[in-house]
Amino acid sequence: MRYRVIHKTEYVYSEFVGLSYNEARLLPRNTGTQHCQRTQLQIEPLPTDYREREDFFGNRVAYFSLREPHQRFVVTASSEVEIMPQGRQLNLSCGTDWEAVQLSLHQAHDPQTLDARQYALSSPFVAANTELANYAQTSFPPGRPLLEAVHDLMGRIHRDFTYDPGFTDLATPLATVLAHRRGVCQDFAHLAIGCLRAQGLAARYVSGYLETLPPPGAAKLVGADASHAWFSVYIPELGWVDFDPTNNQIPVDQHIVVAWGRDYGDVTPLKGVIFGGGEHELIVSVDVQNLGY
Repeated sequence: MRYRVIHKTEYVYSEFVGLSYNEARLLPRNTGTQHCQRTQLQIEPLPTDYREREDFFGNRVAYFSLREPHQRFVVTASSEVEIMPQGRQLNLSCGTDWEAVQLSLHQAHDPQTLDARQYALSSPFVAANTELANYAQTSFPPGRPLLEAVHDLMGRIHRDFTYDPGFTDLATPLATVLAHRRGVCQDFAHLAIGCLRAQGLAARYVSGYLETLPPPGAAKLVGADASHAWFSVYIPELGWVDFDPTNNQIPVDQHIVVAWGRDYGDVTPLKGVIFGGGEHELIVSVDVQNLGY
C-alpha cells in the first residue's frame, strides 16, 4: 500500500521572533516493511541553515535555525511511503510465555536484546509503578504467552478508557489518565508501555500516521487526518511487534511509522527554542492520501 502524507504546522506570533533553533522529526523512517520513497520539508521563512541526521534511535531528524525576524513560521512535511505486506502471521496463543521473555530480556547478551533492554526502564513520560502493575496484572497470569497477554492488555485499554481530546495535554501524568480513564492515543500508548515495563518487559513508543475514513457518503476533508501513536513490545523470537490500543488492532498496512523511542519526548514532531514572539497560535493539519498498490 502506498500513501502520501502532508503534515503542516503553522505558528502565528503576536510579536516578532528574532531567532529560533528547531528540530523536526517529521520524515518517515525506513523499516523492514516500510520504505519512504520521497520526502520534502518546506520551511517558511527560509532557514539560515539546515541539516539532517539520525538520532540515537535511528529516527530522521532535521535541524534548522531562523535568524531573520518573523511573525509566522510554517513547516510542511510531504512524504510518499510504501508499506509492504507483513511476512508473518501472528498466532497469539503460541509462543513464549511472558515470564520467560522477561527472564531472557535480563539475561541474554545478544545485540538485539541488549538494545531492547533500555526500553524496559522508566523514562521521563513513563515511569513504571505499582498502579500500572496492578492494572496490567489481569492480562498477565502465570504462563500466558506474551503475545496473548499484550493483545488482551490492548483490548482492555480500548474498552476501559474513553478517547477524549480535551481531557489531557503533554503535562498530564499517567496517574491522572489511569484514575479518570480518559485520554488520547499518546496517553494510551504511554499507559500500555508503563504496564509492560511494570512487568519487566521492553516496550517502546511509536509515532506516525493512520488514515482516517469519512462517514459513508461524505467526502474526505483535506487536512482532517492527525498524527497517531501506538506501541511495540519486544519478543526475542519475533523482534518488535506493534499494537494500537486506541483502535484495538495490530497494525498491518495502514499505520505509517515516523519515529520511535522510549516515549513521546524522544519523538516530538517539532520542538525548539525561540527568542521573542509573545503569545502564539498553533495550527496543525494532516492529510493522509491512499495511493493504492
